[in-house]
Amino acid sequence: MKFFMKERELLTLNSELLILNAPLFASTRQSAEPISLRVQSSEFRVRSFVLAFAALCLLAGCEKGQEQRDALDTADKRVKVGAFAGAAQAYEAALDGTEKTAEVHYKLAMLYDEKLKSPLDAIHHYERYLAYLPKGGHAKEAATAKADCEKRLQTKMSKEGLMSTAEAVRLRGINERLTQRIAELSAPKPNVGPRTANPDEKDPLPPGAKQYVVAKGDTLALIAMKFYKNRAMASHIKDANFNQLGGKDILHLGQTLIIPELPAKKKR
Repeated sequence: MKFFMKERELLTLNSELLILNAPLFASTRQSAEPISLRVQSSEFRVRSFVLAFAALCLLAGCEKGQEQRDALDTADKRVKVGAFAGAAQAYEAALDGTEKTAEVHYKLAMLYDEKLKSPLDAIHHYERYLAYLPKGGHAKEAATAKADCEKRLQTKMSKEGLMSTAEAVRLRGINERLTQRIAELSAPKPNVGPRTANPDEKDPLPPGAKQYVVAKGDTLALIAMKFYKNRAMASHIKDANFNQLGGKDILHLGQTLIIPELPAKKKR
């Protein structure tokens, strides 16, 4: 009903603007305009601006009010079909921070209390309702329900703290693993000196390794390319033949080199 009343007010303002415009339109046809008419024209412009601005504000208020009504209608429909989380979002969208939406706070409080089982949120909206309407129609029920929510919240926190038991166990396990890993990384590393080649000691032949006799013109890079298709694996062959090569890259014709298998890639 209020919406239609505002529409009638807009129509009235528009009519008044048209009536006020008539003298101005008539004056533009006259070549010599009297001074008094000019004054009236200036006053008319100011008044027209004020009326137009008022009309825009009134229209904006209508649109905002309609959006609020649509949000409440959506929330009520969602409650009926059991979509309580969506209903809470719609009710929240209808709040405007004034006592006009105190009843919406009360609906939200009951929704969080009885359906969504969130006493903390319910307490907040019970408090907002009581702040806006301390003597409202639901004031007694809101005060009683708020006290009950506070008791339930206190009981829950005394048992589980700020998180559930399952969540606490999960976080404790993560903490233990991280603590162990930090200890491993912080442990002093053994002081391993540089590797020394021993020509009298034969290089071990790893399982799956092959043997290759050095031919004329061979280099570790060429041999790595032949067996691994990758010149960078030359160091892999050098390490496998460390004692025989003396830790160097120099090859001799007829040498029998160990060609180990490539290390298996670690699975992620």
